[in-house]
Amino acid sequence: MGLPKFTLGVEEEYMVVHPETRELTSHEQKIVEIASRTMDDKVKAEMHQAVVEVGTSICNNVHEVRDEIRKLRKNVSDIAGELGLRIGCSGTHPFSLWTKQLITPNPRYDEIVNEMQEAARSNLIFGLHVHVGMPNKPTAMHIANTMRYFLPHLYALSTNSPFWEGRNTGFKSFRSKVFDKFPRTGIPDYFGSYEDYMRYVNLLVKTNCIDNAKKIWWDLRVHPFFDTIEFRICDIPMTCEETVCLTALFQALAAKIFKLRQQNMGFIIYQRALINENKWRASRYGIDGKLIDFGKEEEVRVRVLIEELLDFVDDVLDELDCRREAEYALKILEMGTGADRQLKVFEESGGDFIQVVDYILEQSICDCD
Repeated sequence: MGLPKFTLGVEEEYMVVHPETRELTSHEQKIVEIASRTMDDKVKAEMHQAVVEVGTSICNNVHEVRDEIRKLRKNVSDIAGELGLRIGCSGTHPFSLWTKQLITPNPRYDEIVNEMQEAARSNLIFGLHVHVGMPNKPTAMHIANTMRYFLPHLYALSTNSPFWEGRNTGFKSFRSKVFDKFPRTGIPDYFGSYEDYMRYVNLLVKTNCIDNAKKIWWDLRVHPFFDTIEFRICDIPMTCEETVCLTALFQALAAKIFKLRQQNMGFIIYQRALINENKWRASRYGIDGKLIDFGKEEEVRVRVLIEELLDFVDDVLDELDCRREAEYALKILEMGTGADRQLKVFEESGGDFIQVVDYILEQSICDCD
């Protein structure tokens, strides 16, 4: 019996940058307005006016994802250019202040800001969301439970937000520290079944904690409306190829866990508290740190764990036709993540944030032609 299709959908959040000051700036929704004429609804507004979100259509494989992300980055960049603006891909802007940024007028955003106040207004961050299609909700819940363990590994590969408001934070990904102020974020709990998960959702709705399950902002969630698992932990990668690589790895891990289940084999389920230890390490040190191998009860270098992860999914890569894309992770280990490369520019320029932003802007569309 072969694998299900495990279709893919990818969302990316871009910075809108003023070309002279290099600060974040409002595009007054003009990018969205112009894009809607030729790109359907693939380009959307976000809560902050300095953010543009794009989303692919449903893709059958990572090759289609690559084609769409390249076009989306290039088209949005071209539209921004026509408006005298630039777009860039970094989990946080290196020096812009959130207090200077405008909120998009919208009843949904007004409601979020009214409830969460400064936690919402300061949430000026940029992420990558990867949807992997599932055969059904129970299968999605099983895979989601197991996938929690691997979230810090892929998060480490995506780290791309070392700076915040003009400071070197010491983290490879400070974006998650900003987002932690929101409720219902981080690594999700284990749920024994999809019905258990829905009982949790319904209780929150009944008690006016949320009005729908989209206000559960975990690093991974069984999507409330689509038959997908949505992976939300990653910083927006700086380049298209890094996005494609992470997408391939999420797809491959989901397929591998499904395959093990077909063979009546499982993976050890670890507590959220333990996985959180690894997430913190990934946020702080990226690919240059160590994560805990809970089975061996010892620390292991992230670089070794990424190689082990590729070995783990090796037998599904060819069937998914994503071997080259998944193995690009080795290239990331070699060249460094977006955070590593930002920090290198920062150090070599003597702490010049303008040069860091210029590097981000250039890299964001360097492989989109």
